[in-house]
Amino acid sequence: MAAQVEHLASNMEQEISRPLAYFPPTVWGCDFASLPLFNSEIESYTKKVEVLKEKVKDMLMSSKKDLIKNIEFINLLCRLGISYHFENEIEEQLNHIFNVVHDDINDDYDLYNVALLFRVLRQHGYKISCSKWLLMIKIYCILYVLYYILQLRCVQRFKDSDGKFNKAISNDVKGILSLYEASFVSMRGEDILDEAIAFARPLLESLAMQSSPHLAKHINDALSMPFHRGLPRVEARKFIYFYEEEESHNETLLKFAKLDYNRVQLLHKQELGVVSRWWKELDLAKGLPYVRDRIAEGFFQSAGVQFEPNFALSRILLTKCIQILALVDDTYDSYGTLQELQCFTDALERGNSDQLPADYLKILYKAVLDFFEELGDDEGNEGRSYCINYTKERYKEVVRSYLVEAQWFYDRHLRPFNEYMHNALISSCFSLLPPVVFLGVEKLAGVKEFKWLETNPKLVEASKFFGRLLNDMVARKDEEKEGHCLAGNCYMKEYGVSKEKAMEELRKMCDNAWKDMNEESMRPTAVSQCLSSQA
Repeated sequence: MAAQVEHLASNMEQEISRPLAYFPPTVWGCDFASLPLFNSEIESYTKKVEVLKEKVKDMLMSSKKDLIKNIEFINLLCRLGISYHFENEIEEQLNHIFNVVHDDINDDYDLYNVALLFRVLRQHGYKISCSKWLLMIKIYCILYVLYYILQLRCVQRFKDSDGKFNKAISNDVKGILSLYEASFVSMRGEDILDEAIAFARPLLESLAMQSSPHLAKHINDALSMPFHRGLPRVEARKFIYFYEEEESHNETLLKFAKLDYNRVQLLHKQELGVVSRWWKELDLAKGLPYVRDRIAEGFFQSAGVQFEPNFALSRILLTKCIQILALVDDTYDSYGTLQELQCFTDALERGNSDQLPADYLKILYKAVLDFFEELGDDEGNEGRSYCINYTKERYKEVVRSYLVEAQWFYDRHLRPFNEYMHNALISSCFSLLPPVVFLGVEKLAGVKEFKWLETNPKLVEASKFFGRLLNDMVARKDEEKEGHCLAGNCYMKEYGVSKEKAMEELRKMCDNAWKDMNEESMRPTAVSQCLSSQA
């Protein structure tokens, strides 16, 4: 039998015409594997952070005297990326605020106050009833429309007698920007918030052109990526720069945010060094010359899921998982023949690589196997065994979906949209990444949390839908040219519409998936808020 396999491999290598894709070389100009440890620097930062942390905590507790100042300070901590230091205090204070305002709103609150309260509470999982809140927002929108119709007739109103930008514009921006940001915590059926986006966006674009460079950048950043949709570390970095330029900034708070950001960044650099050395030691480039080095990109995604220092193991495991997935994905997309890929899929299902017809497939198989062995020794721990086996099954499921896509590619036939999406939601890997993250936080995630994942909860399904469509909408042009199935092309063919119309419909589907994610994140959740945010 071994001789037959060897003969088959020899014949295949002579006849094979591989679907080689062009992958641009890595853009990173440095060797991350050579990154050193930063223990002394981290220790120095940590000492300074701990001193300031107590001062900032006192400021947080002091802000409780006034509800609006309290919610503003909590929002500042979130925007600056330092709220994780005060999770218990913030939860206690938000519980109090929610109990005070969820049934009634102070009529003295302006648009900025109403929208800020609404957004911060929703972002933390408090299901604020939208009836009176949204009515107030709609009234404010109408008033602002009338206000700006009058205001825009006189452009000079944006400048004072000295020709400098009028400070009143900053207050206008605060209100409208607060409304715009609040619109992204909406749920299905809250049409007023959709109207709020349509109302606020053109006004903000106009205000950006009339504002100082400092304020204009802040507005354009929000228009490009609303805070609720952004990656926490990226959003924190942008906001630290903005806050530093604000005349009213608190020096202690700013210093604390900068020190903590730099401290966490050093921790992340250390972790990037760890996974880069792991990748370098695997030395797979010789046996798998077609694959991409996605370590830096994978770590960026992992840090985007959870950046806090105590999630280091999750980030490392997730980065390795993403790189191993990239190996398999590139093999199925851009190198393997259909026969080879079928053999590899079967080998993973059997747990035996003896029948693999090519050496490169054996190398790939071993890389996958080694990764799962690294997830931990599950002997003697029934709960851990269940969690690891669940993760392995999700991995096999992803590989099977890759094979389906490879078959479609060789058929050169676009599938109906729903058939494509059924498989694409699996190949998106969004059902595999949460269990890998959970394995890295064993104290928080056990059998109960994995059984929750097994039910394919609406939160996970919505995140898969959102991620898959977003990925397809920004897919590389070469993927389209090479004949790979993409959501937009399948939609265009099935419904006979233009590319522009297809993209418009996909954006609507993305928005609805986002609204579902918002709704499923409301308290009470089946698992902790910390874990549900990663799913």
